[in-house]
Amino acid sequence: NIKTKGGEKVKASIKQISQMTGFSPATVSNALNRKRGVNRETSEKIFRTAEELGYQPEKVITKIKFVTYRKNGLIIDNNQFFPSMIEGVERQAKDLGYETIFSRLDYEDDSFEDRLKEVLEDTSSLMILLGAEMLEEDYLLFKGYKGHIVLLDGWSEDMGFDAVMINNTDSVCHAMEYLVEKGHKEIGYLRGNYRIKAFRYREYGYIRVLEKHGLPIREEYQVTIGTQLESAYEDMKRYLESSPKLATAYFADNDIIAIGAMRALQEKGVRIPEDVSIIGFDDIPFSVVPHPELTTIHVFKQDMGETAVRRALDYIRYPGRREKMKIQICTKFIERGSVKNLNID
Repeated sequence: NIKTKGGEKVKASIKQISQMTGFSPATVSNALNRKRGVNRETSEKIFRTAEELGYQPEKVITKIKFVTYRKNGLIIDNNQFFPSMIEGVERQAKDLGYETIFSRLDYEDDSFEDRLKEVLEDTSSLMILLGAEMLEEDYLLFKGYKGHIVLLDGWSEDMGFDAVMINNTDSVCHAMEYLVEKGHKEIGYLRGNYRIKAFRYREYGYIRVLEKHGLPIREEYQVTIGTQLESAYEDMKRYLESSPKLATAYFADNDIIAIGAMRALQEKGVRIPEDVSIIGFDDIPFSVVPHPELTTIHVFKQDMGETAVRRALDYIRYPGRREKMKIQICTKFIERGSVKNLNID
């Protein structure tokens, strides 16, 4: 019998159907949503019980909405990093039977508030939100969303959203340890002038290794430059005009910054890696273009997109579980030709 409250029938739930049939809530949900993997006999029993209980299925979600949040374009514009993430989202969604639709929110656009309202009112899709350019205050705009969001390449400190991101700090620690092993004691930092969260986590790794080995953290070796290829080049060029004392090696917040700085250094007559070594981050396709090729940190970009889709679908597969998860994807160090071994004469 269906429990009643005040003489009115209470809508049957997946939990009730699970209790009546003996099948797990996940199996019941998969059957009712006609997902693959549930055999015919099990599915028929679940549907019979659902009909007896008067179960009314909620609207079935069949789409993944990929939302690109553009704060100022200083990170995502003309960057070879993000198309691979998007490809991973599309591929995984398609494999699992979901359509991917795309939406773009441009904070600098006059229509931003209207577009944001449209995105927040649409709960018919699971949302994957590209958070690469987002700062903490930007996440507040999404707090009232009634659907489900997975942040991709972003993280909110109030832990209000699921997130899939790069293991930034540990990755930089590994790269810095490599420089120390190669005999570098004066290690500088090419820091992006737009301090997104990923860059801040990377800075933690830079500082952690210097402190671990008792190496100096010298302000004159920390150069703040633009985050796009041309601005990184121009800013580094201006820095070099005063002929500053250079570190023997630099870690750069990403490959774009590293490549722009390398160009300025080489134009100034600084040899890489003979005079200065450089390590980047991201392993974009362009990182093999300069000479020497850039030593960097490879990010598994497609895997991040695929993981975000799977986490989003957990919202459907396990309707009773609402804990938030921060998933960090590990990286791979790529040794090329931009670092000199000082231990070898």
